[in-house]
Amino acid sequence: MKLPFRKSVSVLWMSSVVIILGLVAYTLFSLYTPAMPNKMQNPDMQESDDDLRDRLTPEQFYVTQQKGTEAPFTGEYWNHHETGMYRCVVCGAELFTSQSKFDSGCGWPSFYEAANDTNVDTQTDTSHGMVRDEITCSKCGSHLGHVFPDGPKPTGLRYCVNSASLKFEPKDESK
Repeated sequence: MKLPFRKSVSVLWMSSVVIILGLVAYTLFSLYTPAMPNKMQNPDMQESDDDLRDRLTPEQFYVTQQKGTEAPFTGEYWNHHETGMYRCVVCGAELFTSQSKFDSGCGWPSFYEAANDTNVDTQTDTSHGMVRDEITCSKCGSHLGHVFPDGPKPTGLRYCVNSASLKFEPKDESK
């Protein structure tokens, strides 16, 4: 017995497969955004990319200058508990204190506030198919990470920072 709608079901099925494959391909390609040069870099910084590559590790350069992200639970400071100051690895600006550090469980160092109101800037980041608030060093423009509104009191903020963008300076206990 021949069904009159068999051909239309076959066409509908093939059309559905093509649409689904197209959506999957679009999703994969839109979520994959390669690291991009840091266009926010401070023009007052005189160091060239070659100088920075000589001074920084490849991961530090990738994170700070190409807006990369280190893998969670791999950075030097995600489980770091010493007292002191976290500075920008590129320019040395004071970014975060150990007093504002907390364990958020995300795999990156997390802070509920910056060390001061002037050294950390925020701008909108729409990469990877998301809308987030990127944090950068206001002195040199280096990418640090992102800030989210799900942190503890008193600010309710979670500054999620790449360890590769930080250099820790222990507190001098002799003073």
